[in-house]
Amino acid sequence: QVQLVESRGGSVQAGASLTLSCAASAYMHYMGWFRQGPGNQREGVAAIVTGTGRTYFADDVKGRFTISLDSAKRTMYLQMNSLNPEDTAMYYCGATQYTSGSPLFSGYYNYWGQGTQVTVSS
Repeated sequence: QVQLVESRGGSVQAGASLTLSCAASAYMHYMGWFRQGPGNQREGVAAIVTGTGRTYFADDVKGRFTISLDSAKRTMYLQMNSLNPEDTAMYYCGATQYTSGSPLFSGYYNYWGQGTQVTVSS
């Protein structure tokens, strides 16, 4: 059993930056950040292969978001820059040992944090 605990999100103005963290009781092979807006499906934002550091990003966050790991703290981070109102959502960290396709597909993940709200106002 893997436990994931996200940091508190926040409410920011468009153009601001925000960093989320996810403390894990253990690393799994893939870890990622996902978000879900009202009435929307949970979508992958960024993912990382913990053994190699290979990263994956959704097209609409490439160049703005960075995903990273601090192995000593067993913590994953999502650095979000140039935030816009479309980034408003509940953000979740997830972990899984296996995928058979894109690590940005939420269906492969079986461990989830509790979620944290990020609100970006214009």
